Amino acid sequence: MKRSWIIPLLVLGALSVSCVQNKVKVPGPPLETTLSKDVLLDKIKGGWAGQTIGCTYGGPTEFRYSTFINDNIPIEWPDHRIQWYYDNAPGLYDDVYMDLTFVDVFDKEGLDAPIESFAKAFSSANYPLWHANQAARYNIQQGLMPPESGFWMNNPHSDDIDFQIEADYAGLMAPGMPDAASHFADGIGHMMNYGDGWYGGVYVAAMYSLAFISDDIGFITSEALKSIPSESKYYKCMSDVISWHKEYPDNWEITWGLVERKWGFDIGCPDGVYGSLNIDAVINSAYILMGLLYGEGDFYKTIDVATRCGKDSDCNPASAGGILGVILGYEGIPEYWKKNLYEVEDRNFAYTDISLNKAYRMSFDQALKVIERYGGNVGEDSVTIKYKTPEAVRLEQGFEGHWPVSREGLDLFVGDFDAITFNGNGIVLSYRMPMDNSGYSAQVEVYLDGKLDQTVILPTNNNKRRLELYHKYGLPIGEHRISMKVLNPDRLHPIEIVSKLVYSDAPLPIKHQ
Repeated sequence: MKRSWIIPLLVLGALSVSCVQNKVKVPGPPLETTLSKDVLLDKIKGGWAGQTIGCTYGGPTEFRYSTFINDNIPIEWPDHRIQWYYDNAPGLYDDVYMDLTFVDVFDKEGLDAPIESFAKAFSSANYPLWHANQAARYNIQQGLMPPESGFWMNNPHSDDIDFQIEADYAGLMAPGMPDAASHFADGIGHMMNYGDGWYGGVYVAAMYSLAFISDDIGFITSEALKSIPSESKYYKCMSDVISWHKEYPDNWEITWGLVERKWGFDIGCPDGVYGSLNIDAVINSAYILMGLLYGEGDFYKTIDVATRCGKDSDCNPASAGGILGVILGYEGIPEYWKKNLYEVEDRNFAYTDISLNKAYRMSFDQALKVIERYGGNVGEDSVTIKYKTPEAVRLEQGFEGHWPVSREGLDLFVGDFDAITFNGNGIVLSYRMPMDNSGYSAQVEVYLDGKLDQTVILPTNNNKRRLELYHKYGLPIGEHRISMKVLNPDRLHPIEIVSKLVYSDAPLPIKHQ
């Protein structure tokens, strides 16, 4: 069924002008592309603006829908919408302020800034974090540095969406150079993610990069996928989406259902396993891709489809809107969407001293340096970009040989039980403990099969919190026993174990009645 859209297509003229100005040959770019500096800056501005608008549009639906959002549910765009979020819920823009953390380090220390600088800036920032980002922040604060901080054995959230939503910087600083985007996504992406979680950021960055030199969305989405190893789960899912779009070009809901049936399960994130709100990078990348393909170059259709796919429905339209924003350029984004942006462009994002207007210039300056480094030319009024087909990054897959086989709710307080037993090769124990500014950190000795495995530190400060009480993978299959001892108990901070998630080396067989 053909969908009807509320807002008419206003950007065809902008697209055709962009093609002429950018000297782009569709569907594939030439080996060299020349852009005026004005056009380059306009496209960078379009990327940041599109990301911010898309994030805001999807804000009211974030994690409210585990299925797709029907057309009869309105998603509004009232006047002052972005300003309202700036004033009342600035944490919505974690997509952006995480990006800006990395942009700021590049600005201060140059393109060769060491990973330690990014880790320090990221782990000491005052903004709230979740999932892989918070797990990585905790690891770094406890002395486990990148890439170990994002490795799946150390970070149960390593396949989550986190780097995917904050990799925009890498594509914006590497216009028309997807391999350069992959390079700048490597060290930073492995601070918090691994495997499919890292691939989400690599793919998004590659699409941003290609959007500078082509306006063909089919080419951009398929060419960028060459950055991902074809053996990976991530690659296979994106390939399916591209194929299903060709088969069902007028009905994204069919593709949504096919994606959900084949790829809509999470084996890593302890909050997502057996849950309906999937934060896994693979399926949420599929929704970004669906927004771009079914959006057909229209800004509204693109962010609306990406939002209506549900799940992390602010981050996905942010990525899709940012990529299309580069294609269209800032001037090509319809005024209907930009008018809310004008009110905040000089305001710093929460937890930063960087506004959108400052971010535009920072990314532009970094892009000029990357163009020169990768064999291009920066002239007085224009740049020439050298293009080559992207090469796949290395193959890595988390949670291999590990399948969730059970989740059991518990109501145990550390110190009040003898042992927790399980049969498998891995376990994650989730917990609750009061969070406050008391400065208290519980120290818990964890014994596995009678031997001290580790001493877990549990800060009560929310920005320093450990997400899971205990996790362990790669054990020999069999019966295992966990016991615990609090070294510094505090009656105001009881530690309650609320669930255990058990893994084995194969999924449980399906029982047919």
